[in-house]
Amino acid sequence: MEKSKLQELSIQATKARLLAVKMVHDAASGHPGGSLSCMDILTTLYFDVMHVDPNQPQDPDRDRFVMSKGHCSPAVYSVLALRGFFPEEDLKMFRSIDGHMSGHVEMHVPGVDMSTGSLGQGISAAVGMALGGKYNKKSYRVYAIMGDGEIAEGQVWEAMLAAAKFKLDNLCAVVDVNGLQIDGKTEDVMPTEPLDQKFEAFGWHVIKIDGHDYEAIENAFAEAESIKGKPTMILAKTIKGKGVSFMENDAGWHGKAPNDEQYAQAKAELEARLQELEG
Repeated sequence: MEKSKLQELSIQATKARLLAVKMVHDAASGHPGGSLSCMDILTTLYFDVMHVDPNQPQDPDRDRFVMSKGHCSPAVYSVLALRGFFPEEDLKMFRSIDGHMSGHVEMHVPGVDMSTGSLGQGISAAVGMALGGKYNKKSYRVYAIMGDGEIAEGQVWEAMLAAAKFKLDNLCAVVDVNGLQIDGKTEDVMPTEPLDQKFEAFGWHVIKIDGHDYEAIENAFAEAESIKGKPTMILAKTIKGKGVSFMENDAGWHGKAPNDEQYAQAKAELEARLQELEG
């Protein structure tokens, strides 16, 4: 990856993290941990991989994205704002009774392709979108991000079977493997490893990467596009709360807002990182 592209993705992801933490702080509610862990993947998708036009969010030929772990709306909304789907100013309506941006992603927000929140259902919707694309002979691709806690839902595995049966090579899913969920470590709540062997057994092409390495993320999506006859699953090892020191690898930040003092620290850390990148 060119140094300029790497720098641009890093800058956009850091800006998105700043926006996401501000949204959760200002609303005194939200899910920062899992939003921060998948931010590099989401930024790469919207700024480097997906064919989308902020001026035509309903273009029938656009690529689709589904945030299956729908509580990570701070990640989705911040990236969509930076990509130009709506003004950053709109983010102040997050979780506001007078606003239109709830705690889970909803389709009335420009750029959101599927309302999600009930865990396990988003990937099924993504399978349906990919199947529709095949049926209508469309060239668009469908992307989805799941949580590693979410995949304990049985519906996920039904979707895996369907995607393989219908040879949905226009579908690429990502599991955000940060190892933590609201109740603690995923290995304690419901062990799911070895994930690579399980998804392969279900008929998927599997790629394992560092979910914070932009070049690895970009290469994984390129490899997924080259695979024919089966869907692709990217297993992205990430750090929950990535970018904010006191949130990193702490399950307590799954669904908790920082207080004023904590927000000030998070903001200072992320702004220092942004200044370093832009300097």
